[in-house]
Amino acid sequence: MGLHVMLEVLVPAREQMGGIYALVVFALFPLSYWLFGKDSIEDDFELSTVCHRPEGLEKLQEQTKFTKKELQVLYRGFKNECPSGVVNEDTFKVIYSQFFPQGDSSTYAHFLFEAFDTNKNGSVSFEDFVIGLSIILRGTINDRLNWAFNLYDLNKDGCITKEEMLDIMKSIYDMMGKYTYPCMQEDAPREHVETFFQKMDRNNDGVVTIDEFIESCQKDENIMQSMQLFDNVI
Repeated sequence: MGLHVMLEVLVPAREQMGGIYALVVFALFPLSYWLFGKDSIEDDFELSTVCHRPEGLEKLQEQTKFTKKELQVLYRGFKNECPSGVVNEDTFKVIYSQFFPQGDSSTYAHFLFEAFDTNKNGSVSFEDFVIGLSIILRGTINDRLNWAFNLYDLNKDGCITKEEMLDIMKSIYDMMGKYTYPCMQEDAPREHVETFFQKMDRNNDGVVTIDEFIESCQKDENIMQSMQLFDNVI
């Protein structure tokens, strides 16, 4: 599915509850295209001399839902773009600035990098990257929802506040830039957050827990449909 086709599908639906998940996963498309869009791959899983050497192919096949060929594609693209074997936050920002030149993608790239940087050491290894990408694109419903929750939970305290969700939504709208204007009203991100909390915050305590998030998403037909849009992205 091409970038502009995905925009046509998702932007009109952004006011729906499912659009919250769809927009976030859609925004991951540049990362998969960044690597899977590269030219051909060699048959063997080549490990060149880099600062960080990834785990063996067989182990990564066990840890992810990618095939051997897909891992070869991913590693070749990763190695070409990141000879050191790791990605830093600036690289994420460069990738997104290229895919979304009409907007400001720096804040969303920061949030996304934080979600991939599971070790919190300021870099994302090849293993970190493919394991996260596998969850997002090939994981079970629960796996994907857990990953999305972690992205929204900016301070990683186990719950999502309105402020955190608003920061995420603003960053996505800022990134999409002209594709959302003039259709989008200035207060659209805040309204989207209010809709999110009306559906998700079951006990009205002002925060959304992981249990509330997963239960609400599984009961929302729009969210379930939006997740299926990305089953064949790569």
